Amino acid sequence: MAIDYRQSGVDVEEGYRAVGKYKDHAKRTSIPGVLNGLGSFAGMFEVPAGMKNPVMVSGTDGVGTKLDIAFAMKKYDTVGIDCVAMSVNDILCTGAKPLYFLDYVACGKLDSDIAADLVKGVADGCVDSNCALLGGETAEMPGFYDEGKYDIAGFGVGIIEKEDVVTGANIEEGDVIIGLSSTGVHSNGFSLVRKLVTDYDTPFNGKTIGETLLEPTRIYVRPVLAILEKFRSSVHGMVHVTGGGFYENVPRMFPEANKKRELEGKAPLISVFKKGSWEIPAIFTELENRGAAKDRMFNTFNMGIGFMLAVKADKAEEIVKAFADFAAKDDGRCSTMKASVIGKVVAASGKAETQEEQVLFED
Repeated sequence: MAIDYRQSGVDVEEGYRAVGKYKDHAKRTSIPGVLNGLGSFAGMFEVPAGMKNPVMVSGTDGVGTKLDIAFAMKKYDTVGIDCVAMSVNDILCTGAKPLYFLDYVACGKLDSDIAADLVKGVADGCVDSNCALLGGETAEMPGFYDEGKYDIAGFGVGIIEKEDVVTGANIEEGDVIIGLSSTGVHSNGFSLVRKLVTDYDTPFNGKTIGETLLEPTRIYVRPVLAILEKFRSSVHGMVHVTGGGFYENVPRMFPEANKKRELEGKAPLISVFKKGSWEIPAIFTELENRGAAKDRMFNTFNMGIGFMLAVKADKAEEIVKAFADFAAKDDGRCSTMKASVIGKVVAASGKAETQEEQVLFED
């Protein structure tokens, strides 16, 4: 007996309905430079006028197993924010302004309402980072993904003048590290989290613990770009604290500076963080109480700091105040963001070849 595409498990009509819903969300993200809308074979974006030597900067990521908690709680409208955040915060580490984002949604059986909720979150993340949702793809793959399960990933593209790129090459001994607060676990470490937490409806700090874990990743684009506009020459390096926590991500801002120091015969630069200089959200204590290894917390989680900047010491206080002023005026998800001096850049006493030698803590 002959069968058609629907009988094989792919509902094309449901796909059409999903795309129709996506278009309304994408309209909210339109910014100058967008040359066409959703539905074309490719998205087009015009390079902003007046740039002398533009550099395109791209980043890609997904949400990971945090999605499993969203499925369990049947809450799909926030993980799209995480998807955008993971890419645009990475792009931001170069000092670039995100221009546009494209998403990819895959599932076993498409429900246009669920898919539209996922894309709503993507659009919310794009609005928060002042970039356009330029296009995407929805893949229905019966028999490949379990019914009711979705995956979402995407990539963003930003732009910056070549002379303004923040490479980390200007980081110096004596620089101060400013930390920007996270909204919680963000989007990393959830394979461990899901081993420790299964009772998502349990009350926790005025919410359920599931709602706390689903709090979207903070997008740092608007406040950091505002700081760079005023203090760009004083910002020497930046870090997005993602998978691997402090130990894996902080050393990523030092290679260019340390190349120069090696040629000069100087010891490499490392970071030293002051314990107690920022507030660690209660969710991390809860995870530790549930069995997360205490001595590996900073290797796995952001521990309350989602983004860092290495800045000139004589500008640190002024930059912290500027972040506070931004948060006080913000009407979005950065209104609760706190900036603190959390550490410093020092010269290592040896070769500093391991992560434990590159990221130190002091009382």
